[in-house]
Amino acid sequence: MNPHLIEIIVFLYGICIGSFLNVSIFRIPLGKSIISPGSSCMSCHNPVKFYDNIPILSYIILRGKCRQCQTPFSLRYPLTELITGVSALFVYYRFGLSLEALIYFTFISALIVITFIDIDHQIIPDVISLPGIPICVLLAVLRGDTTLWNSLIASMIGILAGGGSLYLVAFTYKMFTGKEGMGGGDIKLLAMIGALVGWKGVLFTIFAGSGIGTFLGIASMIYSKTMNMKLAIPFGPFLSLGAIIYIFFGSSIINWYFSKLI
Repeated sequence: MNPHLIEIIVFLYGICIGSFLNVSIFRIPLGKSIISPGSSCMSCHNPVKFYDNIPILSYIILRGKCRQCQTPFSLRYPLTELITGVSALFVYYRFGLSLEALIYFTFISALIVITFIDIDHQIIPDVISLPGIPICVLLAVLRGDTTLWNSLIASMIGILAGGGSLYLVAFTYKMFTGKEGMGGGDIKLLAMIGALVGWKGVLFTIFAGSGIGTFLGIASMIYSKTMNMKLAIPFGPFLSLGAIIYIFFGSSIINWYFSKLI
């Protein structure tokens, strides 16, 4: 098959999944079904017709507004679809058409949902992270990069390294300050991440996520001219970004780093 045709199919598949992720991002925090009913305008409540629900394209054709009441739709919807489509392409470029590619795309899709929910509501739903832990263990086994037993051990160590490390930080902070410093959702999220990427991936995720979060947090305070060190910033998006960076570039970055130390 023509490589460019494959790229187009992969991207279209990605943005279609992104459309479903939009539904999940909106409905999961509200405790609503992500299956039914179909999409509808949040203003006039009219059902969105199938021809008005084409990822990205419908938003452009309708100029980002409901066909019935002309209420503007958030730019978040096509942006999420685009991010998911590009993620699908990146996974394809890195892993080809393989089971490993499907595993990582599924994982990244879950992280996209978690990221936007955490940004909007400052929560990481247990309905994603808790089932995500055993599912990621299963995905790590299916990945087949080592024996079944070694995969299980690596996943268990990753879960302990992920959830355990953040739990220790949260416990220590609360012991000295008497205040909650780390949400339980972050702990479960990092356990889920560790189940798939192992302890090395956990360490990379923590350092990368913390570094990016610190930089953006300081930049945000400077921009808003509010030097508030107690400013609440969701950590889930940075952990998710750190994990995604590890999937694509982690091994190369780690090898480069240690080569500079020798």
